[in-house]
Amino acid sequence: MKNLMDMTIEELEQMLVDMGQQRFRAKQIFKWVNSGINSIDDMTNISKQLRQELSEVCKISRIKLVSKLKSKIDSTAKYLFELEDGNIIESVLMEYKYGFTACISSQAGCKMGCTFCASTGANFSRNLTAGEMLDQVMTMQQDSGNRIGHIVLMGIGEPLDNYDNVIKFLRIVNHPDGLKIGFRNISLSTCGIVPKILQLSEENIPITLSISLHSARDDKRSEMMPINRSFCIDKLISACKIYTERTKRRISFEYAMISGENDSEQDAKELAGLLKGMLCHVNLIPVNIVQGNGYKKSSRIQIDKFKNILESRGIETTVRRELGSDINAACGQLRKNRLMQ
Repeated sequence: MKNLMDMTIEELEQMLVDMGQQRFRAKQIFKWVNSGINSIDDMTNISKQLRQELSEVCKISRIKLVSKLKSKIDSTAKYLFELEDGNIIESVLMEYKYGFTACISSQAGCKMGCTFCASTGANFSRNLTAGEMLDQVMTMQQDSGNRIGHIVLMGIGEPLDNYDNVIKFLRIVNHPDGLKIGFRNISLSTCGIVPKILQLSEENIPITLSISLHSARDDKRSEMMPINRSFCIDKLISACKIYTERTKRRISFEYAMISGENDSEQDAKELAGLLKGMLCHVNLIPVNIVQGNGYKKSSRIQIDKFKNILESRGIETTVRRELGSDINAACGQLRKNRLMQ
């Protein structure tokens, strides 16, 4: 049975035509589904007969809120959700000066094995559907009572490893009859699956692409990120340059600051050399403390030194504000704890 949460207007139109119904009903149904209803019977401007026929082939399946943690330091909220098949995912709602941002998961678990990430070691189960990604945004919006205007696909999973569903989600969440979240207010973070970066560059979806880089050296990056053994830094940077040329969009490079690992003056100089001349921005991220990996976050003094070296070489650099540190807001930690119970 089809979940209406997963369907685009075009798919709804085709389904209605196949059912012998009028095509224009698709827009009504799409609006209802994206308003956050729980049942087909809630569609009050649809005839009872059509609702009955829809119920025979479709359903509205919503994710279930299992638990919620609210930071006492800031307004960050972390959500643990259960999917229809029992899989567990998590999402984070963050407040900034410009409004509310949803950090959502794209997979139940992750295959990539990055050593600094809390998702590593918590089993990969499956890809999320477009509707399950959409529902994370809708449920947090309904629960908080605040309109979500920005999305980051930086939660559990590698978005480009779930390419088709992610692209479908982006088009649904951007649709003027849906949540209407602008592409330019959406960021997608990838560990660097080069063929998919190139494919994304041709989609005409002007989102912000964020690359998890974390080192300018292949040996060091391969230790932290197994994906680098398949797509080395040269291949990744080449793909990023093609992406910026095709899209005219600036790429954001994420760099986790790990004490004694990748935060030296030499590391900063190598990073500046690697990115010289690119349409890009570097986001320095004090690494999250994750049990078992032994990493420690760099000191603020070291982070500032690193930032100054990059900026002195013409690389625009910011330091990510730490949010929800008292509730383990880094995606993966809450799910891992739940699975270990």
